[in-house]
Amino acid sequence: MSFLKNIFGNNEQQKEESKMSWTGLTHLDQLDMIINDSWEIPVLIFKHSTRCIISRTVLKNFEKEFDLGDKVKPYFLDLLEFRPISNEIAAVFNVTHQSPQLIVIKNGKAVYDASHDSITIEDLKNYI
Repeated sequence: MSFLKNIFGNNEQQKEESKMSWTGLTHLDQLDMIINDSWEIPVLIFKHSTRCIISRTVLKNFEKEFDLGDKVKPYFLDLLEFRPISNEIAAVFNVTHQSPQLIVIKNGKAVYDASHDSITIEDLKNYI
């Protein structure tokens, strides 16, 4: 089992290495909060597939490079566990579902979304 943890990592390692203060996106009613909060501060939604090595790699790189501090409010969505929320995000914010995916919400609307290796801190800074 430790062999698989070395290849795929585990959530405990990920939390220890992360510079992010993620808010888990686990309830549909949080989307209303995200919309409301986005009028005060940009909100990030990171959609992650816990079964995908590419998604894990993108997430680790994003967390390692993150240097925006409290300029944004980041939400984390485990899309395998909460797929209905992912579907609602696509409908509410008019973005095509992808994984991994980063979506920036400002003033109640999605102003940026990126997937896979297009998820970069430098690009994100243009929308904050």
